[in-house]
Amino acid sequence: MSDILAFENVSVSHRGRRGTITPILSDISFAIPAGGAFGLVGESGCGKSTAALAAMHYLAPGIEITHGRILLDGQDLARFGSRELTKMRGNTVAMVYQDPMSSLNPVMTIGDQLMEVPLLHGLSDKLQARERARAMLAEVRMADAGSIMSRYPHELSGGQQQRVVIAMALMAEPKLLIMDEPTTGLDVTIEAAILDLVRDLRHRFGTAILFISHNLGTVARICDDIGVLYAGRLVETGPIRDVFRSPAHPYTRGLFGALPGNGAARHRLTPIDGIITAADRLRPGCAFGARCAHHVPARCDVAPIGLTVIVSAIVPQKPNPTIQATPSPVAPPRRGEARGARGGRESHGQHSARCVRLGEFSVPPTQSTTERADTAGHDPALAVRNVSKIYRSRGLFGGTRGAPVRAATDVSFDARPGTTLAIVGESGCGKSTIARVIAGLVDGTSGEAMLDGVNLATTAVDARPIALRRRVQMVFQNPDATLNPAHTVGYALRRPLRRLKGLSRAATEEELTKLLARVRLPPDVLTRRPHQLSGGQRQRVAIARALAGEPDILIADEPVSALDVSVQAAVVNLLGDLVEGSQLSLLLISHDLALVRHMADWIAVMYLGRVVEYGPAAHVLAPPFHPYTEALLAAAPRPDPDATSPAIVLTGQMPSASAEITGCAFASRCP
Repeated sequence: MSDILAFENVSVSHRGRRGTITPILSDISFAIPAGGAFGLVGESGCGKSTAALAAMHYLAPGIEITHGRILLDGQDLARFGSRELTKMRGNTVAMVYQDPMSSLNPVMTIGDQLMEVPLLHGLSDKLQARERARAMLAEVRMADAGSIMSRYPHELSGGQQQRVVIAMALMAEPKLLIMDEPTTGLDVTIEAAILDLVRDLRHRFGTAILFISHNLGTVARICDDIGVLYAGRLVETGPIRDVFRSPAHPYTRGLFGALPGNGAARHRLTPIDGIITAADRLRPGCAFGARCAHHVPARCDVAPIGLTVIVSAIVPQKPNPTIQATPSPVAPPRRGEARGARGGRESHGQHSARCVRLGEFSVPPTQSTTERADTAGHDPALAVRNVSKIYRSRGLFGGTRGAPVRAATDVSFDARPGTTLAIVGESGCGKSTIARVIAGLVDGTSGEAMLDGVNLATTAVDARPIALRRRVQMVFQNPDATLNPAHTVGYALRRPLRRLKGLSRAATEEELTKLLARVRLPPDVLTRRPHQLSGGQRQRVAIARALAGEPDILIADEPVSALDVSVQAAVVNLLGDLVEGSQLSLLLISHDLALVRHMADWIAVMYLGRVVEYGPAAHVLAPPFHPYTEALLAAAPRPDPDATSPAIVLTGQMPSASAEITGCAFASRCP
C-alpha cells in the first residue's frame, strides 16, 4: 500500500514583523500508509497541532514551511492552488478537533451540517446527502438518527457532539483523518466507544489516521507507530510496541515515569522538571538538554543530533533492555514486514531516537510503593447522608414548568481525615452537583452533610461564618476561570490569608512564604499575573489559595484533566503530600480511573445521581464489581499496546435526570 501522508524533513517557522524567524517544527519525518495510524505525543507547546495544520496546509499567516515537503497521496501540497486546497479539505483530508463546538454551527441543525459536506464537494444531491448523513450517524453508533438530524448542537451531550464531528469528517470518506485530542474531556465509556469506532472505521475504509494526544493510553489503543515531539523535534519514533516496551530517549522515559500505575500499591510519580521554552527550539544540540538529568554539555550541545536507529531485542514486560545504537541518516520511516500480536498490527518504521548518549543510561530504580492505609474505623470529618438536589425550571410568570431534574438522589458517604475520597462516574451523574452542595454554592433539596454539627447542605456559602468558610475550600478544573487576570498572584494569595485567618501584614508575609513552599512555587511568582504562568503553576496557585485558610475539607473537581502528563504528575504528588500525615480530607472528582487508582483511599461510584458502589478503594477496585463499576474499569485506557479491547462497551446514553426511575438506575444500559 502507498503512503497517504508523508512528512519529508519538514521544518515550519514563524516569520516576525521585523524579519525574525522562530522555528516551530524542525526536520520532521514520518509516513502513514492507507489504513495505518500514527500517534504524535508530547507536552503542550511541542508542535503537535502545528504538524496537524501543516498536513492540512492550513497554517496561520506568518507561519510557513521553510524546508522539506509534505506529500498527500504522493502529491506535494506546496504545489496545490487555493481551489485545489479547498477541494482537498473535507474531501481527501478531514480533521477532528478537541472541542467539537469549534466545528459545529450553533444555528444549524445536525442534519444540515452533515449534508453540507457532500453537497459542498458535489458528491451527491440533497436527497442522497440526507440518506448518507443518516447512515453515517448509524456508523458512529448514534441511536435514533432521525431525531439527532433535527436537533441543534447544544441539545446533544459532549460525547454525541464529538461523534457527530467524526461522522462529519467521514462523510466524504477521506483518505486521511487527523484527530487532535479527540477524546480529551470525554467520559471513559464514551472514549472507549469512540476509539473502537475509529479503529473499526480505519480498517473498513482504509483511512490513514494522524492521532494527536497527550494520553498515552489512547495512543496505545489506536496507533501502530508513534512519534514523540519535544520543542518541535521528533526525539523518538518507531513501532508502538518498541517505544512503549523500551523507551530510549530521556524525555520519552520521563513521560512514562509521570504516569500513575494500575496496582493497589501507590508510588510517587516522577514529573519532568521545568517547561518547554522558546530557547529549547534554538539549541544547536539536544532540545531537551536543559531538563535532562543525563545532559553533558560538551557532548549534547555541540552540533545537531540526528535520529539513531535502535537495535534491541524487546523482552515483553521488561522495559529498558540493553540498547545498541546504530547511527542512521534522518529519513521518512518506511514500512516493515513485522506484524504485531494484537489485531494484525503492522509496524511501519524503525525504532529511532535523537540522543548522543543512547545505551549509556542505567535502568531507573523501581519506585517505592506504599500500601493503602485501612481507615474504616476512623471517625468521619464530613458525614453526607441522603443528600438530594432537585432543579425546577421557573416559568416567565411564576410557578414551575417542565419535569424536575433530579441531579442527586439520596447520596451518602463519609470523608475521613487524612484520606482521599474519589467520586467517579460519567458526565451528568451528579459528581459536581454534590461538590457544589458541600461547598455551599447550591443548596441541597434534602439530606445532611454534617461538619461538626453544621449541615452544609442547607447552609449557603454566603450564610456561612468566616470560620466555617475557611474549613471547606474548592479547587476547580480550570484555574483560568478562578484567578482574576487583573490581579497578581500575591494579591490572590494574601487576600484569603487576611480574610479567613485575620492575620496582620507581617504575619501574612510570613505565612505566605510557608504557603509557597508548601505548593513548591518560587517567591518570584507573587509579582506575576496568571497569564505569565504555566498551566501547572496556575493550578498550584489555585491550590495554594484553597489551602490559605487551612481547610479541613478540600474539594478538587477534575484538578489535573487539562494538564500535560508531566505537569499532572507534579500536581498529583503535591495533593498526595498535602493529605499524607495530615488531617486534611480530600474529595477528588475525576473521570480518570488511573488517577483514582493512584490517589484514592475510598471511592464512591455515581450513576444518574445515585451512589451505586461505595467503599475502600481496594474493595471497589477488586471484583465482584457493580456492573457499572466493571464497565468503567474495563473502558479505562491503559498505556499498554498489548491490552485487549474492553470486553464491555456501554451502548446508549444515560437516561434523562428528569425521568422517573423505578428499581436499578443502570438497568437500561446494564449488560
